[in-house]
Amino acid sequence: MRRLAILLAVLPFAAAAQDEAARLNDYPTSTRADYVFACMAKNGQTREMLERCSCSIDEIASILPYDKYVEAETVLSMRRVGGERMAVFNSSPDAEHLVADLRRAQAESELVCF
Repeated sequence: MRRLAILLAVLPFAAAAQDEAARLNDYPTSTRADYVFACMAKNGQTREMLERCSCSIDEIASILPYDKYVEAETVLSMRRVGGERMAVFNSSPDAEHLVADLRRAQAESELVCF
């Protein structure tokens, strides 16, 4: 009976910890790997850069939810396409906020990891 009481007392904390872990690990492995490969291509193919680039995407993931990361990356990708139809990605305040949030997360990750 005492074990059951302890388990019931601890259970909410375990659920909260699991929710926090899930929130911090909501980026798919393939997205993290793509980021690390691109980061290493820009900064060097060394073990040190692997560590720093991995740290960088982990830091970004702790700041920016995955859905916001995808939206910001989509905006940046569409801006590279150009043309009249893509003008909304260049002038939209919502798009600017998404990109600004990503840039802030990237800047924070550079401070922490590089």
